[in-house]
Amino acid sequence: MKAIPKAALSGSLKDYRALKNSGLMSRAESFFDWQDLRRQHGLWPYARSTSSAPRPRSEIRTDAGEASSGVNFASQDYLSLSSHPRIKAAATEAIDKYGVHSAGSAALLGNTAYSLQLSATLSDFLGGREVVLYPTGWAAGYGAIQGFVRSDDHVVIDMLAHSCLQAGAAAATQKVHYFRHLDLDAVARRLANIRTGDAKNGILVVTESLFSMHSDAPDLRALRNVCDAYGASLLVDCAHDFGCMGEDGLGRIGQQEMLGEIDIVIGSFSKTFASNGGFVAVKTRAAAEYLRYYSAPHTFSNALSPVQAVTVLEALSIIRSGEGKELRHELRDNVNHLREAMTRSGREVLGEPSPIVPVRVGGEALGRLASKYLSIFAGIANLVEFPAVPLGQSRFRFQVMAAHTAEDVEAMVAAFNRAMDSAEAELERIQAGAGTQQPATFDADQVPLDGTLTAT
Repeated sequence: MKAIPKAALSGSLKDYRALKNSGLMSRAESFFDWQDLRRQHGLWPYARSTSSAPRPRSEIRTDAGEASSGVNFASQDYLSLSSHPRIKAAATEAIDKYGVHSAGSAALLGNTAYSLQLSATLSDFLGGREVVLYPTGWAAGYGAIQGFVRSDDHVVIDMLAHSCLQAGAAAATQKVHYFRHLDLDAVARRLANIRTGDAKNGILVVTESLFSMHSDAPDLRALRNVCDAYGASLLVDCAHDFGCMGEDGLGRIGQQEMLGEIDIVIGSFSKTFASNGGFVAVKTRAAAEYLRYYSAPHTFSNALSPVQAVTVLEALSIIRSGEGKELRHELRDNVNHLREAMTRSGREVLGEPSPIVPVRVGGEALGRLASKYLSIFAGIANLVEFPAVPLGQSRFRFQVMAAHTAEDVEAMVAAFNRAMDSAEAELERIQAGAGTQQPATFDADQVPLDGTLTAT
């Protein structure tokens, strides 16, 4: 095995984000050199592809074309609906009837009978809210903020909120205020400071119902009360728990009995509903119509294709049925089994039970080596490192499916333990040969995902 250079085990994407020179295209060269060095040593775990549907056992290829197979905890198919016979049949029927393309924006002629039916059915599931559909979940998050917030308004946003929410806030106003993750007192301080100097403009507080890197959740009732005290609106993104958690499938919002209390609910179809796409749900027809014509990703993007719309519609029908409840129970049992087995083996499992099971690794070098070995030992999971998580807190994000078996869970835990043991041994050899390189340290919890702002 060829020696791994230190440069392949250090550095991060953040180092190459804001390079300074006049050649826009040439700036990419230093990033590619670093990326390709990692790729050559089996330490670039991103942009992999599958050779089949996202099943519990899968064959994959790296972006260099190297094939492997194993137990799959890297796909976002929480209720295992992507290959459900009813959904495949509905998709085939939609293709026969409509073809594969919406051929227009939803603001013009891109809607179909399927997308209209999906809006109505989703509205019913959400207690009568008005629903606006988007071509992706990212577009829904970005578009909800960009559509409603104007330059004099304020956005108060959890520092770990998804990039689509951060980008939407930055596009809408320069008055963006980050607060420490899940810190209710920090929200109150931000709102009080804003209202001290601005009593008339709007404030939108932005959070998620389940944070995908930490598997933790806010107290939505307490957050609602703080918003009410300062005349702020509340937006909640429920991308990772909507449909797959709770007895009724309404996720954390339903579990906390807050569906009627949130001004803007955002969801994605790409985790549980076997399709791409997303939605924004608001309380009034007026708000929905305003969003349709002032939210750029809705107005200026093609609408959901007929196949996407009917796939989500059929998935929603299953989710609301007895079968959907059974699938949620199977998913919950698999989640609990994985968390308990990882904990028993001495691993640090983060957050609360959800389809995302984050297991802390620590330093970036160790995470990269562990990812390499995990593939060797027939495990498939996603490594997450800085700047998506704080420096020195790399982790594996295991994504659980209802179709996983107890044997799949035990196989993954065994593969992960072997990978970690091998990675620790190799890192020790590397450090013994080259000396230990201590990374720079700072309070990474004070920095949002792009590392550009400081929160209190």
